Amino acid sequence: MDLLKGKDNAEKAKSLEVAEEAREESGKLPSFVGDLFMGRVRWELAFPFPEQSEADKKIGDEFLLRLESFLKKNVDADAVDRTGEIPESVMKGLAELGCFALKIPKEYGGRGLSQVNYNRAIAMVASHCGSTAVMLSAHQSIGVPQPLKIFGTPGQKNKYFPLFVKGAVSAFALTEPGVGSDPAKMNTIATPLNNGDFYLINGEKLWCTNGTIADVIVVMAKTPSLVVHGKEKPQITAFIVEKSMPGFEVVHRCQFMGLKGMQNGLLRFNDVKVPKENIIWGLGKGLKLALVTLNTGRLTVPAACAAMAKKSLVIVRDWANTRVQWGATIGHHEAVTSKISLMTATTFAMDSVTWFTSALVDRGNADIRLEAAMAKLFCTEAAWKIADDTVQVRGGRGYETADSLKARGEEPIPVERFMRDSRINLIIEGTSEIMRLFIAREAMDPHLKRILPLISGRSGFALKVSKFLEAFAHYGIWVPSQWLYVKHGVGVKLGPRLQKHIRTVEKTSHRLARDLFFAMAIHQQGLEKRQQLLARFVNIGTDLFAMTATCSRAAQLVNQNPDDTTPEELADLFCREAVLRIQKEFRSQKQNDDKMIYKVGRNMLEGKYKWLEEGIVR
Repeated sequence: MDLLKGKDNAEKAKSLEVAEEAREESGKLPSFVGDLFMGRVRWELAFPFPEQSEADKKIGDEFLLRLESFLKKNVDADAVDRTGEIPESVMKGLAELGCFALKIPKEYGGRGLSQVNYNRAIAMVASHCGSTAVMLSAHQSIGVPQPLKIFGTPGQKNKYFPLFVKGAVSAFALTEPGVGSDPAKMNTIATPLNNGDFYLINGEKLWCTNGTIADVIVVMAKTPSLVVHGKEKPQITAFIVEKSMPGFEVVHRCQFMGLKGMQNGLLRFNDVKVPKENIIWGLGKGLKLALVTLNTGRLTVPAACAAMAKKSLVIVRDWANTRVQWGATIGHHEAVTSKISLMTATTFAMDSVTWFTSALVDRGNADIRLEAAMAKLFCTEAAWKIADDTVQVRGGRGYETADSLKARGEEPIPVERFMRDSRINLIIEGTSEIMRLFIAREAMDPHLKRILPLISGRSGFALKVSKFLEAFAHYGIWVPSQWLYVKHGVGVKLGPRLQKHIRTVEKTSHRLARDLFFAMAIHQQGLEKRQQLLARFVNIGTDLFAMTATCSRAAQLVNQNPDDTTPEELADLFCREAVLRIQKEFRSQKQNDDKMIYKVGRNMLEGKYKWLEEGIVR
């Protein structure tokens, strides 16, 4: 048993080392969320709301008009769901619209859309057909166009960008059948030939969206390890693989609960010979490339979720105003109205978070790693709740398929399809659990940079003394400042309701910062195992971020049109509910059943409750 435990610890340490190597170092750009966890609220990053320029908005508006018209006339979303196929005519029409080159620079023939306009386009498609939205997003958010745009050589861009302009489809291949989120266990190998002029790729990739129809794929593979300070250092490299290369095989197309038209599958590489010119960025930089790509790439997910939520509002408003039960429309029954009320306020928050984060990408003046992760976490979980509530409000008609409704003469409203399509969003491009761990790790990073040299065996005595004095001086000022601080203005006009919530964000950020710091001091290296505890910190930070984005956008809209205070009303309700959640999370830090919950879970896994499983078909 001790040998097995030692092996597990060694493998865990190796996995953590690979993950740490791939982490992006905190750059010089500020992060609103990063500072929030340190008890510093950078209002100048949030106020005024980062509004899209009129010129850029005009570009987006003109394209969205054409896109909406195309979707209405040509894309039968229910047929895509029923048949599992996006028709070739639709793919061709999307290519003619430039939908496969939305983010490709204009000098290569692409549309060169800003991040905001790109997300607006994906959101519109998602509100109509989730499968089509996923196909377009996977192609250019995480597929070949995005990493090439950031890291590609002129030769790679000149070769591949024109193909996408013409309608070629791309994909991103990282996950493997036995690996999941642990890149250290990757089994796909790229073996160098002719002194590294070529590489032979062997292995399998699973759940590769667009993989079954892709013309070009980014493939992550292990290249020969380096030896640094006598220790083996795994190398993961990103390759561009073309489907025409001998040895590339589509083994299986996967079928899922939702997104029935998504072309996702198991891919196999049998001695696929790839020239070194097809390496993106460089040897050993594949995992870091994947993380950088995902920072902005995952932003289409919250955009799509917010669009689905908006569509749900249309559905429930129409239904609640016409469906009569017990002598009144169901919209007059408090149980239903309360659901719709919270759905509306939450949708406004989702929309605010989405466009706030997207605009930060276009501005380029902030580190958006944490903002993007939080936007994905917040919007996906909120969208799932909204999809569930929409089914509930629609009742039996929410559970019935659109085809069945149509067949018996009712309007084919695809609520159950929305629900099925929404569930995957909590999994793709970083599960909610992985997002929370990622955010927690990044939130603790400023503290770890000061503390780790003090406990590292590699640090000499002189360095440890120096770092100790430096940390002592820093925390001697920082810790008291989390209790004694000056309130700061946001620089824009705010109504009383919004001012109250802004003060709450500022005050709570200090409590969050000091509680996280003390948790690190108490649990030390054991904190990484306290994932429930870390999740609560992340949930608090996420709600504070959502409150900020929502108040900022509400202030912008009200200042533009003082006669309409409805945005402020929605922000007020969302923030009130968020504060209740935050208070519960703080209470749960000390009053919880974490140990008992873990114990029962382990007992279940060890088979101690098998008696509970009697009376079922096995």
